Amino acid sequence: MIDLEKAKREFINYTNNYDLNNSHITRKIYHSLRVMEVSRKIAEKLNLTQEQIDLATLIGLLHDVARFEQRKRYGTYYDKKSVDHGDLAVELLEENNFIRTFIEDDKYDKIIKIAIKNHNKYEIEPLDGEELLQAKIIKDADKIDIFYQLAYQFAKDKNAIENSEISEDYIKQLKQGKCIFRNAEESAIDELVLITSFIYDIHFDSSLKLIKEENYIGKMFEQFEFNENTKKQVEEILEIANKYLEKY
Repeated sequence: MIDLEKAKREFINYTNNYDLNNSHITRKIYHSLRVMEVSRKIAEKLNLTQEQIDLATLIGLLHDVARFEQRKRYGTYYDKKSVDHGDLAVELLEENNFIRTFIEDDKYDKIIKIAIKNHNKYEIEPLDGEELLQAKIIKDADKIDIFYQLAYQFAKDKNAIENSEISEDYIKQLKQGKCIFRNAEESAIDELVLITSFIYDIHFDSSLKLIKEENYIGKMFEQFEFNENTKKQVEEILEIANKYLEKY
């Protein structure tokens, strides 16, 4: 049995150990709680068993459990400058059997850890069965909430985005239907293009339908005033994304 209310209480108790006056910390708390709910909804739309739905919901809650320690240790969420937060999450859950804080039964441990380890990877490692299913669900749920945050809660430097140029390489990858491989020299606006490419790493039709219906990608860009050249690039990006999403 998975006691989700207990898991949620324990998650809040755990995050209370970190600096709640730090907006970076609280942002990840709220992100985790929303992803928990998005994971549940995805699993329900897939008509999974209640056990599978509860497991997906728990994975959603715990997928970013390492973010708090990452921020405390390194002062950043940028994995390439610190540590892979999916890998660190597995280490933390294994340390002193920390995973038992959130779930008493150990029969789900492997699935939970594999899904969390893979949620932030460019590609899911070779998996099958329940492990692959749960890895796909958390990847979709995490990306959906990233779209939501950038559409409604954008906290980045508006001036930097409006005055930076979009990489032609990023547009090229987007045209090729690829989830963009992050460039270390990425500009402020390039990040929005990279996030747009997440549509190519979404696994379920219901997830893509939600992204389309909520117009998350359009809302990401419409918050900004761009120069004429960048405006044309943005129009091209939106056309590419909307064409891909139109069948959902």
